Amino acid sequence: MTIQPGTIRFLKALSKNNNRDWFKANKAKYDAALANMKEFVEAIKEGLNETDNIEKGKIFRIYRDVRFSKNKEPYKNYFGAAFTRATAQLRGGYYIHIEPSNCFLGGGFWAPNPADLKRIRQEFEMDDQYIRKIISDKKFKKYFGELRGDAVKTAPKGFSREHPAIDLIRMKQFTVMRPFSDEAVLKKTFLKEVKKTFEAMRPYFDYMSEVLTTDLNGESVLN
Repeated sequence: MTIQPGTIRFLKALSKNNNRDWFKANKAKYDAALANMKEFVEAIKEGLNETDNIEKGKIFRIYRDVRFSKNKEPYKNYFGAAFTRATAQLRGGYYIHIEPSNCFLGGGFWAPNPADLKRIRQEFEMDDQYIRKIISDKKFKKYFGELRGDAVKTAPKGFSREHPAIDLIRMKQFTVMRPFSDEAVLKKTFLKEVKKTFEAMRPYFDYMSEVLTTDLNGESVLN
């Protein structure tokens, strides 16, 4: 199973002709590209389920909500899909982004709710040894480089700006990303690379799942 050249060609053309008349005239090409993406997403889901428990894989709509946006282009010029892990015990999500000259695989915790964000920060405040071991691992650094995300400027309320782990405590998002060239995405080996990349996130996901399903004493908070 591969991403087809026609899918990339369609997205390139869409970025240059982002209007409803062009899209309507090229609907058949969109349908073919979407079908290709659906098949690829299903193949990813099947591969992930060999080592994980994936509840669903969802392709996001290509139609943009322009009601409150300055950008009035009606369509996204990319395909994005997310994979949700099953049960409350498994945290973290996988993401694939197919956009000409900006393809990447990602995952992690993009917008943790306030309770989860506080729990993560408290864990790092108490002991940052485990997370640092994970993000400094050779395999993690090879695939993702570093942990990414927006951060507050100084320190969140209730935390000291002098804390040794303030670089982690300041973060509001905790994501990873691995970029790919268009040429790499079109290779027959790309599906295998997707599986390997997502599996490389697992030590991070397993640790964060443990944090987010326990209190500071290590006791489960799940009913």
